Amino acid sequence: MNFLNRLKTLVLVAAFCMAAPVFSAETLKIDASHSSIMFAAKHFGASWNYGRFNDFEGTIVYDEANPAASKVDVKIAAKSLDTNHERRDKHLRSPDFFNAAQFPEITFKSTKVEMDGGKMKVSGELSLLGKTQAVVVFLEKSGEGKGMDGGKLVGFHGEATFKRSDFGMNYGVEQGALSDEVKIIISVETTKA
Repeated sequence: MNFLNRLKTLVLVAAFCMAAPVFSAETLKIDASHSSIMFAAKHFGASWNYGRFNDFEGTIVYDEANPAASKVDVKIAAKSLDTNHERRDKHLRSPDFFNAAQFPEITFKSTKVEMDGGKMKVSGELSLLGKTQAVVVFLEKSGEGKGMDGGKLVGFHGEATFKRSDFGMNYGVEQGALSDEVKIIISVETTKA
């Protein structure tokens, strides 16, 4: 190969490298005003009763090219639970359930992220009522957009289930008044941190 052909090859390789997108991990902050963290438990085996937390924060380190490098870290104020029923909310904040005065914070920190089909399987530690248990959240990217300020928005949706008795929240389990299994539904919008 003569000098001119080598030079053309180098120019083409350089142009390709400059044009090829570079993917790397992004640290994204959860925008609580455009996000929801909900919970549901079955009441006397009949219907699912839903509630939500109104005060939470967190970050998602998202690496689309290498999901194993992704991380999730969320903090929730237990007293911010809201089921749209004042008396029930007061009971849920009591020592029978969340004991929000003694344990004001609920946290989730990922320990491992791997792909499972089209979803991220986020294994992590959920801390509630002074106890920490392993919980798996199945999370998927729900979309991308631009905010009013032109900044990038990334959305994620996920679900998890766990037994509340694993954390010592046993009220009503034996009587079947409220299911032991709790569903968590997460829909978050994030911005660049």
